[in-house]
Order: sequence, then structure tokens, then C-alpha cells
Amino acid sequence: MALDHNAVGRTAGPTEVSWDSRDAMLYALGVGAGQADPFKELNLTTENSAGHEQVMLPVYGVVITQRASARPDMGAVDRTKLVHAEQGFTLHKPLPLQGTARVTGKITGIFDKGSGALVTTTADVVDAATGELLVSTNSAAFIRGEGGWGGDKGPAGPAPVPTRAPDVQVSSPTRDDQALLYRLSGDRNPLHSDPEFARRGGFEKPILHGMCTYGITSRLLIQAMCAGDPRKVKGMSARFTKPVIPGDELTVQAWVEGGVIRFRTLGAGGATVLDFGTLTLN
Repeated sequence: MALDHNAVGRTAGPTEVSWDSRDAMLYALGVGAGQADPFKELNLTTENSAGHEQVMLPVYGVVITQRASARPDMGAVDRTKLVHAEQGFTLHKPLPLQGTARVTGKITGIFDKGSGALVTTTADVVDAATGELLVSTNSAAFIRGEGGWGGDKGPAGPAPVPTRAPDVQVSSPTRDDQALLYRLSGDRNPLHSDPEFARRGGFEKPILHGMCTYGITSRLLIQAMCAGDPRKVKGMSARFTKPVIPGDELTVQAWVEGGVIRFRTLGAGGATVLDFGTLTLN
């Protein structure tokens, strides 16, 4: 099994995917909406509550790309050795609660990190009815054991978060069954549900989806920095640095710097699980 180093520039799609308001609510529940207070985030979790207009969490734009499975072939890699390393997205217009989109993915780089390879990809989400670009995403996957061939090490990473005390800090527990709930939004990777598969990947038990941690982080930032209004978010990016186990508490620290919000997320024991984060607002 080997990574195909000639895969840069390879594309997949377009692939069509549809969603509706039920998907929006299920995703919101999957990233913890309503867990602390079932009546606090009714604009995310219900469609018919008086005084609450249902809105879509912006990170669902990334979920659309995952559901579309527009993943270019990168070779016969061992999926138990692959972890999500980085994720970013930019919204070009607010996501509708119901729609159909065409998704196209592209491999943009393969970099030699010594102990493994970093594969970077992009995806475009285009409204199938209007042809308008809804979301652009960029991501990276780290594949253990696929490095050391003497290739390009890749560009420098993003700037670290500030060293001063955070301007905002907010915490939220995760449920023991958080991964089982989150996977219903489309990511059925057994690394997050099958104990035997997780052990083959080097984990004692199934870990939480990185995108679930990412989604919980975005929801907490929206509550703390956007008065609970997801429509204020333009984009978000972060690096995954350590796995989260379902049941762990997450703490998001944020700093306001000019026109952007820098953030990181801490997990069990204060370990950083998301780092180098940037949230941009409209």
C-alpha cells in the first residue's frame, strides 16, 4: 500500500448532494447544540419555535463536501493511518436550509513530513440550481508512515495564537455517545465507532471526529463572539493537534485581533486539540 506522489492536481466530481432543514438540525445536535440548555439554541435545533428563525451552522459547508465524497484518488493508503490534520472554509453566501449542490475536489499538494505525508486538498460547493459558488474549503490529511522520500516539506504553518490571556474562554462537555450522534451527519468512518478498527489505528478506543470538535468549537465561538448568530461568520480554519475522546470537556480560548478572531481548543487535562485557529466575520 502506498501513497501516489503523482496525484497532485487530480480531481474528483462534480458530485451532487442535497440537504434540508432536518439535516441542519441533526448536525446542530451532533455538535452539542441544546445539550447544556435545550431551550437556548432553538434557532439551530428547531424549525417551528415562536420567535426563533432556524439558521444553518456555517461549518455544514464542510459536511456537504464530505457527504459528496468528491475525493480524488491518492493511492492505496492505509486508512487506519490517516488522520484529519487541518480544515478551513470560506462562505461566499449564507448556506440555505435546503438545497442541492455540486461538489468538486482537488489534490493541491503532497508534502514529506518525515514520519508521514501531508496531503492537501480543496473543494468547491456550487449551487446546482444557480451555478453560484456557495463554499470553498481547504483541508489536509496526515498519513503516518508515508513520509521520508525526500520530497518538498511544504510551506510554513500559520501563526500561533497570542501568548496573552484570552479575551474569551468558554467550556462545554461532550457526551459519551457524541461520536455516534455526530456520525449520522454523514461521516461513518469506523475509527469513531468501532473499537477494533480504532485499536488497529493505534487508539485505545474510538475517538471523536475531528470535525465534531471543529463544529463544537465553531458553535461556542458563535455563541460567545457573534451573539449566537451563525450568519455573521465568513470562514474558519484550524489545525487538529490531538484526538478527543467522547466525554471529554472542551474549552475554547479566543483572542480578538483586528478584523479576525484567533482561537484554540483545549481538551482533557488542558491539552491543545485544535490550534492556530482563525475565525473571520462578515
